[in-house]
Amino acid sequence: MPLTHLEPSPEQIEQEKIYRTMGLTESEYQEVVRLLGRKPNYTETGLFSVMWSEHCSYKTSKPLLKLFPTKGKRVLQGPGEGAGILDIGDDQAVVFKIESHNHPSAIEPYQGAATGVGGIIRDVFSMGARPVAILDSLRFGDLNNSRVRYLFEEVVSGIAGYGNCIGIPTVGGELQFDDCYNGNPLVNAMCVGVMKHEDLQVGQARGIGNTVMYVGASTGRDGINGATFASEEISAKSDEKRSAVQVGDPFMEKLLVEACLELTKHEALVGIQDMGAAGLVSSASEMAAKAGVGIHMNLDLIPQRETNMTPYEMMLSESQERMLIVIKKGSEEEIKAIFARWGLHAVAVGEVIEEEVLRLEHKGKIVAEVPSDALASAPVRHMPSRVPAEYTANQAAPVWKPEITDLAGTVHQLLTQPTLASKEWVTRQYDYMVQTNTVVAPGSDAAVIRVRGTKKGLAMTTDCNAKYIDLDPLEGGKIAVAEAARNIVCSGGEPLGITDCLNYGTPENPEVFWEMEQSVRGMAEACRVFETPVISGNVSLYNETNHQAIDPTPVVGMVGLIDDLGRLTTASFKHEGDAIYVVGEAAPEFGGSALQIMLDGKASGKPPVIDLQLEKKRQDEVLSAIRKGYVSSVHDLSEGGLAAAAADAVFGTEFGADLHFETDPVTELFSETQSRYLVSVPEALRKEFEATVAGAVLAGSVTRSENIEMHFVTESVSLRRPELEKDWRGVLSCAMSAKN
Repeated sequence: MPLTHLEPSPEQIEQEKIYRTMGLTESEYQEVVRLLGRKPNYTETGLFSVMWSEHCSYKTSKPLLKLFPTKGKRVLQGPGEGAGILDIGDDQAVVFKIESHNHPSAIEPYQGAATGVGGIIRDVFSMGARPVAILDSLRFGDLNNSRVRYLFEEVVSGIAGYGNCIGIPTVGGELQFDDCYNGNPLVNAMCVGVMKHEDLQVGQARGIGNTVMYVGASTGRDGINGATFASEEISAKSDEKRSAVQVGDPFMEKLLVEACLELTKHEALVGIQDMGAAGLVSSASEMAAKAGVGIHMNLDLIPQRETNMTPYEMMLSESQERMLIVIKKGSEEEIKAIFARWGLHAVAVGEVIEEEVLRLEHKGKIVAEVPSDALASAPVRHMPSRVPAEYTANQAAPVWKPEITDLAGTVHQLLTQPTLASKEWVTRQYDYMVQTNTVVAPGSDAAVIRVRGTKKGLAMTTDCNAKYIDLDPLEGGKIAVAEAARNIVCSGGEPLGITDCLNYGTPENPEVFWEMEQSVRGMAEACRVFETPVISGNVSLYNETNHQAIDPTPVVGMVGLIDDLGRLTTASFKHEGDAIYVVGEAAPEFGGSALQIMLDGKASGKPPVIDLQLEKKRQDEVLSAIRKGYVSSVHDLSEGGLAAAAADAVFGTEFGADLHFETDPVTELFSETQSRYLVSVPEALRKEFEATVAGAVLAGSVTRSENIEMHFVTESVSLRRPELEKDWRGVLSCAMSAKN
């Protein structure tokens, strides 16, 4: 209901069950009454409703998140702060996190995507790091659908508009299309930053009597109830909640980045946190709870860009480009001077108090007083789970065998599927060279940026094959982490750690919760084997439209360390005459494959099975070969199998390939068996490479040709690179030129 100055009384809130419209369940409301020892007023009810929403509290997913390994020799900061931090040597660290903005992007795609980027950037610089790269992970429905094309175009424009204006390169990511995302696109944004150890900051309100300051842009009425909106299913009524979508200003954020990075050098800074989901109530209550203290704030002092804003509106607004900081008492003028130089607000609005409450004052009255720890600690929900009948049927299904009579035509058709086609239509809208640190631009296995002042580089990627997870969430969860690690290794990097964005349907559905359980278990197992702890992340639930859930899509964002950029590798062939090796044998595993989806229109059966120990062994061997200088190019075999990998290796070059196999052509070309690589090796280094990488089979050589020649015992396939590449590059441009 619309808020007025004559707010409903606590008795009216209870009697009319207004708390339900805010998102609180009956039992949660009664728990609030118990915690307070009285009935909450309207503002207090709003504080609990937003902080106890799924989007802010993770009350459903917390039991599962405990399964992830979060410790490691490089971990400087794990989950619980704005972003995770890993040591990269030389007193330097990499900071990164991924988050979702799915619901806002479904109804207001430009601003939804733009503010998703803005929010994740603030999470990184609030830790004391300079943001150096952005990645994304995007999912959309059928491009023949005009609404899907509109969402796709606006989301990409939003990401480009914000990232380009703020001056942070968007260097990589992933993009997939499937009907299950028709009504509910996924927009996940990842930010990577670099910092010195000594600059590490945390979001804690320590020190009784210290000053709480509000810095950045003014508060408006945009984004109110954004967190609760993101904790419910998308429906025909979602358009009515456009006001729950924030509006971003990248130029203001650029100023805020510089001001806050200057602030982190000041000895008076005690704690800093972004006003993201749930706005001021989230930053204030979480900072207080983490330090075991309270905060008293005078809301009359909050910079407001609209008149007559109520306490409820000010506390729940998700206006962008704002931070809450705690500084040592007496340093207020010095801090104001820093922000004044950047043309930003810096206002003392409260103080840290010993009593562990969030106390809000407005127009001379206390309008809310609630335990800060209670706000930040929603009751955990232990959900029932049930094995889906569809999973059981897929496990029992006979092995799917494709029937192909035209191999060359099938390769061409496969490479022109939107998910496998060139993403240049997207990446050419991104400024991926700004800051001049980008060494490998979008299009290879992983993006790479240099660490200035060193010979080191950071490799980064986002990955998830949702079809595998839909068929078998345990196996698919393992594969999601393994593929990310392979992509890092293919660039010459050592996988360090991950951030995840767990996108699922409604957790009240026992089958959806079972998918969550199993995929998290699979991811956690892989993380332990690869020694890649989970240092940050996000959970996005209720990704459903009209009770139709998306495929379970737990996206993995991974960062790796390249110790010497002189040993950097990419997927493209480099030299005529290089030997071409395939590492790992193909098995007839087509469940959930790009080929199956193209031919059958759906995924079915069992996905590929992964042996994590074998995967780790091959990753170590391939990385060793790269670091010893034995290889010219490396590319992992994933979606589309060898056919897609071989094409990727010649596109954008003047080379072709001459390949010979004594295996079944369909299995060799299109199987998506895991733990496999396509590698080119200088002829003079073949023996050294073969001694380093077990299971490497010589398949042919790089040619200076316009053809990819593939010879099998029973037949040969010849693919013309120029024609194939032209069609591959034109898919998305052609689709987006269609009339809406």
